[in-house]
Amino acid sequence: MGCTAVTVSPRLANLVSWDSDWAGLRVVVTGIGVSGFAAADTLIELGARVVVVDAATSDTARAHADTLKIVGAADVLLGPDAVTHIPRIDGELPELIVTSPGWRPDQALLAAAARAHIPVWGDVELAWRVRTREGRKTADWLAITGTNGKTTTVGLTESMLRAAGLKAVAVGNVGTPILDALRDPVEYDVFAVELSSFQLHWAESVSPVASVCLNVAEDHVDWHGSYDSYLADKAKVYERTQKACIYNAEQVETERMVENADVVEGCRAVGFTTVTPAISMLGVVEGLLVDRAFIEERRNSAAELASMADLGPLAPRHMVANALAAAGLVRAYGVDAKAVRQGILDYVPGDHRIQPVARMNGVLWVNDSKATNPHAASASLSAFSNVVWIAGGLSKGVSYDELVRDHAARLKAVVLIGTDTTHLREALQRHAPDVPVIEPEAGETEGVQTASASGGTSGGSPGKGERVMSWAVASAARIAESGDTVLMAPAAASMDQFSSYAHRGGTFIDAVRELVEGQAHTGEE
Repeated sequence: MGCTAVTVSPRLANLVSWDSDWAGLRVVVTGIGVSGFAAADTLIELGARVVVVDAATSDTARAHADTLKIVGAADVLLGPDAVTHIPRIDGELPELIVTSPGWRPDQALLAAAARAHIPVWGDVELAWRVRTREGRKTADWLAITGTNGKTTTVGLTESMLRAAGLKAVAVGNVGTPILDALRDPVEYDVFAVELSSFQLHWAESVSPVASVCLNVAEDHVDWHGSYDSYLADKAKVYERTQKACIYNAEQVETERMVENADVVEGCRAVGFTTVTPAISMLGVVEGLLVDRAFIEERRNSAAELASMADLGPLAPRHMVANALAAAGLVRAYGVDAKAVRQGILDYVPGDHRIQPVARMNGVLWVNDSKATNPHAASASLSAFSNVVWIAGGLSKGVSYDELVRDHAARLKAVVLIGTDTTHLREALQRHAPDVPVIEPEAGETEGVQTASASGGTSGGSPGKGERVMSWAVASAARIAESGDTVLMAPAAASMDQFSSYAHRGGTFIDAVRELVEGQAHTGEE
């Protein structure tokens, strides 16, 4: 599809604050979900001429469209045809596209924008450019990315900042759009910003005070086109960092990202490790989380930050790493050691991440629905032995060979869910041929008693996903014995059978609770 080339508006380079001249700027916003709605609403408030497009025609999309029209959108176009070409605004091509993070660069409208030399920003780039506003405090940014652990780390970072008496909020990919926080009446001191690889792809000028890439592993290859492209987008978190680039000293890829980053002069490289730290690192010594980076005496001593026990009864290695990464960010920002420990103690972990659900007949049932890729599932499996593993789902083009090979010895059995388990099943056959693999027979899940999805989203409804999970829990219960752990860590996305990872986790919790209640009624203990 061709498109007439246009000259990029010279105004864009000067759009660097809320008070810049946004009036009349022609902008197309792609996506009418949470981030797209926030971007459109903000641009309308700034005086831009905004057209919003989305393939969705759901009631939610139509409600958002009605709201945006009321507040001044030039137009809102819904339906599959709306996203195949660049819409004109007042008879002219747009000067800017602001895209929601899930939209792939090769999507038809975005590809047409590239051919027409129309700049594309993400919602994070827009937020960075409007972050300063006359008469209001400008919040500093601490930026967090990684294949896994982002939400935990951003939550810990927020908690530590608040323990230090700062007005802080977790924003970005964690759920609250940065643009919404910028327009909040509260004037925040600092944002703990969770950034996905999608958001980083569309960001070009963000300059955080401190930044971290927690880890990297093969993920979202279908979106980025290759693992190398995925790594390149993750590495953008370090660009223009002002004070400290925090990296995972146990993963050389993140250290290389820091070495290659174009940072502000004087910015430090600070590693974190789950073993004894070298100088200018954070790490663990005799069960204590310690800092050898942000103290004057770092050559021959370390500052105690917290203890492993402060992280709770289940503190797997990756949780320790997340806490150290968060500590590195806030220490770079100037938070004292006492607030780091208090922040850890105050932090309440979110649901669906290594969440103990029940212990029955000596069997521990654990919900890790948020393990949506092999790297996350590996971290979860590492925390347990004698595992009955419930796994499978939408694979996103990744390989399962390394995951199965590394954990074959701890698997007692595997219960497969998901509409296409081919890749995971083949990896199990190659690397764990003696481990029993249970799959539903044709029609076996159709008559299973459904559970209410208390953890589901508004878009979820009882259906095949609930029946499959009830079957999976019942199958696991027949295998598990005292001393075993039944771990639901799918290593895949949820959207093939569930509305979200939370919906999937909710069905697991409900199915386990039904099982517990059923055994209680029969007198089993």
